[in-house]
Order: sequence, then structure tokens, then C-alpha cells
Amino acid sequence: MKKLLFGKPGPAAVHFALLLLRVVWGVTMIPAHGWPKLAGFDQKKAAFMDFMGLGSTLSLGLAVFAEFFCSLLLIAGLFTRLATLPLIITMLVIMQQHEWALIGKYESVIFFFTGMC
Repeated sequence: MKKLLFGKPGPAAVHFALLLLRVVWGVTMIPAHGWPKLAGFDQKKAAFMDFMGLGSTLSLGLAVFAEFFCSLLLIAGLFTRLATLPLIITMLVIMQQHEWALIGKYESVIFFFTGMC
């Protein structure tokens, strides 16, 4: 028991833990953020934030790309480092947009951000 709790994990354990984290974060990101934006794209594009003057439609498209399609890549284990970059940027923009309120109804954003880093 002591070796199990305090011993150095083998490569199989590390790979399994990384797989579990990728799948959990990807699977929770899609229904929480990605799918609602993708399914309601036409309704949300007019009211979505205009990030850096890109326009609300392009900003929503970039958010959908990151939160839905990059999450799918993360789950599949394809291009994980490249797929994580748009997710990290999106989570930082969301935290900035909500004035860095990390407690309350925006707790999932900090959960996703820390998981992606």
C-alpha cells in the first residue's frame, strides 16, 4: 500500500491519467459550452460579444471552433497541444469578460482553464 500511494508512478499510469483528464475535460466542455453555441448559432450571433473588433459572428465562430471542435480533437487525442491553445485563449477571454469572477456561476471556466494548462 505504501508503494502504491507514495511510489513513483509508471509510464502506463501517467498515460492513463492524461487520457482520463483529456476525455473528462473534453466531454464536459462540449455540452456545457460548445454544443449550445453551435446549436443556437443563428440566435446567438447578434448578441454575442465583439472581441477585439472582429465582429460578433466571427467571435462566436471562434468560440464554437475552440469549445466544440477543439474539444473533439482533445477527446480523440489528435493534435492535443495545438487544440489546447484555442481553448486556453477562449477561457482567458471568458474570464476577462466576466471581470475575473472566479467564484459563483463562473466556476466552470476556472475548472476548464486549469485543466487545459
